[in-house]
Amino acid sequence: MDKKNALRAGALAAGTTLMMLLMSSPALALTRDDGDDPGKGLSVVETLGLYVVAPLVLFAVIAGLVMVLDRSHTKKDTTTSNINVRSDAQAKA
Repeated sequence: MDKKNALRAGALAAGTTLMMLLMSSPALALTRDDGDDPGKGLSVVETLGLYVVAPLVLFAVIAGLVMVLDRSHTKKDTTTSNINVRSDAQAKA
């Protein structure tokens, strides 16, 4: 029964993708509209910087701020994750 459902899901995904590709017409992108004034394109370095490096740096800054500003949470934690279950006393035999 799982093979049948997987086959249906695959067929649905393939059909949806095919319909989306057929209905979108990239040829219309070559036709300029009135008032359209595109600027110069981005270089490879500018594209990588804008869409790869900038999001990674932004993620690192936000993650760093969250870690630095959330250090006081461990001191206030009263749940079982903060309880030390090991005894300090040594057993004498």
